[in-house]
Amino acid sequence: MLFQALASLGVDYKYGGSSPATGFDCSGLVAHVYREAWGVKLPRNTRGQSEVGQAVEKDELQPGDLVFYNTLNRPYSHVGIYIGDGRFIHAPRTGAAVRVENLGNAYWSRRWNGARRIAAQL
Repeated sequence: MLFQALASLGVDYKYGGSSPATGFDCSGLVAHVYREAWGVKLPRNTRGQSEVGQAVEKDELQPGDLVFYNTLNRPYSHVGIYIGDGRFIHAPRTGAAVRVENLGNAYWSRRWNGARRIAAQL
C-alpha cells in the first residue's frame, strides 16, 4: 500500500480526479490507492470515506490509516493516508501536486478531525 501511495507523489491535483493519468483530488487519491493495493472499493468522497472502517486515536496511527481534516469550514472535507513517522500523503489543492506533510504542522494540527482504519489493511 505504501508503494502505491508513494508512487503517486508529484501527480497534479485535479478536482474530481481519480487516476495518475488525469490527476487526483484528495479522496480520489485515497480511493485509487486502496483499490490498487488491496482491491478495496472505498466511497469516492471524504465524508463517505470518514464513515468506513474503525476510528483510531492519533497516537495509535499505523501506516495506511486515513487521516481527516476540516479544510473547508466543514468537518471531514480533506483526507490523506498516514505513512508513518508522523507523516501523511495527500493531494492538497489546485495548483499543487500529491505530497507528504507532517501531522505536527500547525496548519494540520488545528484542522484535525480524526482517523479511520480500513479492515483490509489489518
